[in-house]
Amino acid sequence: MANTSSKLKILYVLEILRKYSDENHPLTAAYIIEKLEGFGISAERKSVYADIELLCDFGFDIIKSTSPKGWFLASRELEAAEVYMLSDAVRSAKFISAKKTRELVDKLYSELSVFEAKRNKDAVYFSLFGKCDNESIYYNIDKINEAIKEGKQIKLVYTVRAIDDNRNIIKKSKEMTINPYALAWEDDCYYLLGNHIKYDNLIHLRLDRMSKVEVLKDKARHFSEVSDYKENFDVADYVNKLFGMHTGEQTAVELKCDKSIAEPVLDRFGEDIFIKSETEKDFSFSVKAVVSDALVTWIINYSDKIEVVKPENLKEMIKERALLVLKIYE
Repeated sequence: MANTSSKLKILYVLEILRKYSDENHPLTAAYIIEKLEGFGISAERKSVYADIELLCDFGFDIIKSTSPKGWFLASRELEAAEVYMLSDAVRSAKFISAKKTRELVDKLYSELSVFEAKRNKDAVYFSLFGKCDNESIYYNIDKINEAIKEGKQIKLVYTVRAIDDNRNIIKKSKEMTINPYALAWEDDCYYLLGNHIKYDNLIHLRLDRMSKVEVLKDKARHFSEVSDYKENFDVADYVNKLFGMHTGEQTAVELKCDKSIAEPVLDRFGEDIFIKSETEKDFSFSVKAVVSDALVTWIINYSDKIEVVKPENLKEMIKERALLVLKIYE
């Protein structure tokens, strides 16, 4: 075993540098030798120098520091800022369970030195509130991606919550067979975009509400038969036209907006909108969008900063919603 470990010495040197060194914590040869002894490997300074030189020749960015003296791994697969950003995204994602959140964050922080990891990790807290308890979501993602790649249908059990006549929160489940086309992360949820075999439209199903996902042998119906896309299913384009992942027929919508809300408007609709006119105070644009309650809610959120120019049915929906709100406070 000792002989085998000696042959692996250069890999242990790399692991020690990866785990214990950074710009502020360079490692001396003596420190590396001490750590190697913990793996049952005896080493001399010259052999450590030679290993580091070989690692540099291979392409690892190992820098020799003069103050303080030592070596540190300067570049990694993921830089510190990237790890922090991805970890924050994992912590905030509701479709990832608390257990999986901890596991993923630990994996991400393992890319950093122990010092960099501790500096940020100890200062960050994530709430268990709103985290899903579906531990099978990872396996479901694998199966769904397999089905999309192979062009196969999937069968699953879909569960939603409801309130019964006795004011109890209950769960209702039903089995569904779906033609899967794509996965999309929207409004802090992970969705499967597909087609129910009984209908001729697209539906969106949350992955955290799925169980017993199974890839079938039956060939999936092509998305061109149930959508406007012919060659490629453009997920970004499709999701951008939806509000709150509500399905429905896409309609030409024209809005007149105060220039003070240009930023959120462009965030919502993108920069490819057709701006029809503008004044010193406002601008009008048209876009294809699904007219839904979610769109109504988004428009009302900006109060008198947005006016619906068309279609008429969206105007009526806005009026009805405003009257309902007013009635509550009369």
